[in-house]
Amino acid sequence: MNAADIRPVAAAAQTQSSVDLFLIFVGANIVATTFQVGASLASSFSVAQTTGLVAVGSIGGAALVAALAPLGPRLRVPSVVAARAALGVRGAGLVALVLYVSNFAWIALNNVIAASAAARVAGGSETAWAIALGLVATIVVWRGPRAVARADRIAVPLMLLVGVALTVACLRTSLPSAAAPLVSMRWSRGLDVVVGYQVSWILMFADYSRYTRSARGSAIAVFLGLALTSAWMMPLGAVAARAAGTSDPGAMLGAVGLGAAGALLLTLATVTTNFVNIYMSALAWRSLFPRARDATVVWSIGLIGTALGAVPGVWLEQYTSFMVLLGALLVPVGGVLIAHYYLPRLRADEAFIDALYDEAGAFRGVSAAGVLAWAAGAVAYVAAGSIGGTLPALVVSVAVYLTLRYTRSR
Repeated sequence: MNAADIRPVAAAAQTQSSVDLFLIFVGANIVATTFQVGASLASSFSVAQTTGLVAVGSIGGAALVAALAPLGPRLRVPSVVAARAALGVRGAGLVALVLYVSNFAWIALNNVIAASAAARVAGGSETAWAIALGLVATIVVWRGPRAVARADRIAVPLMLLVGVALTVACLRTSLPSAAAPLVSMRWSRGLDVVVGYQVSWILMFADYSRYTRSARGSAIAVFLGLALTSAWMMPLGAVAARAAGTSDPGAMLGAVGLGAAGALLLTLATVTTNFVNIYMSALAWRSLFPRARDATVVWSIGLIGTALGAVPGVWLEQYTSFMVLLGALLVPVGGVLIAHYYLPRLRADEAFIDALYDEAGAFRGVSAAGVLAWAAGAVAYVAAGSIGGTLPALVVSVAVYLTLRYTRSR
């Protein structure tokens, strides 16, 4: 994980297997925030209803990210660079800025959720735990790819083992008989929450798949890595929240009898996922300011995210709203990129890839078609909130982009 690695990957360096790509997304999605999505729905839906929402939303959201994953093997460039073809260099800069800022929230959320569980089991304040976890992740990324690889070799197998233990504990948990929904949320809104979480990964569609040679294998790996882990972890969050009567992570794990082991899972998941968050933010920042120093980029990202996590209460309270906001911002981006690269299918050669890095070339400035379609999709997402914003946003962004491109060509 090198923050400076925004140049195209050499074809000879595309040695990563589809299995490795699958494991990257599995490790990134077996995380505290995935568990917390199910918990955020538990006050409005039964466990069975939440499971249905998760099944539909996980498949739909993962499919959108997976549809773009083949661009990594084809273009061999990071996601924020690939977006320049559809949005222009400066328009893609807006996407990079969204990615950079939103990852501060993800880092803070991960730290807060794990800190709640750790403080309940081991004592100490949640703020102190959140700061400690943030610093650990930042130090590991700062020390370079080998340190990240060593940490993942230990953490990911442990996460899988504890995840199995969490599954067994939730299956054995007896839920309160009078567990009626406490908060009214439309089914469409719940679906948007799940899809919004899945689509939050869309801006890394090519960051890892560019190291894999197989376009088809990349799509399958990304889809299964996201869909299977969400379908596994989100319902467990709903069960734990129902058992605890609250979405507080520490109380949830205690209610299913998995306090210490659950805290270990959330702690490991927080650190490993924040490796990815810091990496993605670093790529975004380097796409905006190529001359920035690696150490400065990594530490600034890690410390700001850690500082935001020192205020724990607000993040969990606004969790569902954050998912919906991400959906409004990112689903239309996916629509624009799909329209540009697949409708009709675009053939990318070396000259095309070189043009992505030429700020004075064919993709200079802002693509009016791309940015207007992005904005129109976001408006459609918000306006269609009563029936679910995901599909309207996707359809509108694709239609507006194709219409404006056709009008311009005429």
